[in-house]
Amino acid sequence: MKEHSNKEIMAEPKKILNYDVLVVGGGIAGGESALNLANLGYKVLIVEKELSIGGKMILLSKVFPTLDCAACITTPKVSEIARHPNITVFTGAEPVKISKITEHQFEAVVVQQPRYVDVEACTGCELCEKACPVSVTDEYQFGLIGRKAAFIPFSIASPRAAAIDIENCILCGACERACPPDCIDFTQTEKEYLVKIKSVVVATGFKLFDPLKIPRYGYGKFKNVITSMQMERELAPTRPFNTILRPGDGKMPDNLAYVLCTGSRDKSVGNPICSQVCCMYSIKQAQLLMGALPMADVTIYYLHIRAFGKGFNEFYAQAQDMGVTFIKGKVGTITEKENGNLILRYEDIEKGVVKEAEHDMVVLSVGVLPNRGIDKTFDNQKLKLDPFNFVSQSDILASPAKTSIDGVFVAGTATGPMDIPDSILSGGAASAETTSYLRKEAL
Repeated sequence: MKEHSNKEIMAEPKKILNYDVLVVGGGIAGGESALNLANLGYKVLIVEKELSIGGKMILLSKVFPTLDCAACITTPKVSEIARHPNITVFTGAEPVKISKITEHQFEAVVVQQPRYVDVEACTGCELCEKACPVSVTDEYQFGLIGRKAAFIPFSIASPRAAAIDIENCILCGACERACPPDCIDFTQTEKEYLVKIKSVVVATGFKLFDPLKIPRYGYGKFKNVITSMQMERELAPTRPFNTILRPGDGKMPDNLAYVLCTGSRDKSVGNPICSQVCCMYSIKQAQLLMGALPMADVTIYYLHIRAFGKGFNEFYAQAQDMGVTFIKGKVGTITEKENGNLILRYEDIEKGVVKEAEHDMVVLSVGVLPNRGIDKTFDNQKLKLDPFNFVSQSDILASPAKTSIDGVFVAGTATGPMDIPDSILSGGAASAETTSYLRKEAL
């Protein structure tokens, strides 16, 4: 593979592209904004840093409180985005600089990392994956299983094309020899584009709290302590196992515990706000576990249950009726027994005493944090953030998509924690505000 230094890449002339709107992020909010704008005839470029669009929703099992299949909702939208004549999608790409030149005129420098696969030629046959001798941790299954260095991110990815993890690739050539359409290309290099647009939609989404920051919970040390997203993958149709298993020994658990507010409402770890979705996704998972493991006991340790949305309280009551145990208690520490079971030491808030309980698997209901860095991308105007590092909404009641920069709009969880319906509504609001702004330019 030919190597290129950063200086050589930067010296190459940038390819100039022209669009009406740049959407930063290809999750459900960014996708909703892009589709609405494209349906109105605007040319849209979606820049997504992952290898597939669809955001985190495409990796979920079901959605609360209706328990509809998340993938069944997401994949038609993703397919529509990928096929829309007015939408161009760059995956594995990020804007490194966005400049406002004049009113209704922006320029963005977008860098796209090499995939080392010709996406148009790839058929998704997975033969390269089978031939690859290198195994690494699968980030799309959140570390529950491994994947190869030549891999398709997940079965319903869009584009459903292979990629080469060049950092772990040993350049043995096995994938090239196994590829029928000969679409693997190790000569690919980083591409840099100068994109001229009239408006920008920021839909950078969120990241999940890292429970390693709370060492007393034993995450990363005790194998049977997992995150809620790992449990989500165990419940999803594209799950890594055929059933719910303990990572420590592969046994089916029969006594599970959820620890709510892991990394939310906690000043000691730098996130004092409520993440809004943790209570309800934990209750959703508890209901799904009761169906998948009918003999299992599920206990949820909580501070407050915040069932604020339409149908949420009924969903909470339904979980209670199904037999889910709710304990109002603050978990202090988690320790491990020799057999892999876990001892939770917690304060029973209602009785005012400290208790201990044994469970064979613990799920940490991690909170929502902002994806940092988008404010640094704007070089000649300041994109303001709120005190919690989400994008600040300049007029949250009258124009919730407006930011501190005229012509730059924000959608979804880039503004703060919210659930899926609110993210879609936010994406719609951003597209409406963007349309109004673009129509002013046309006058």
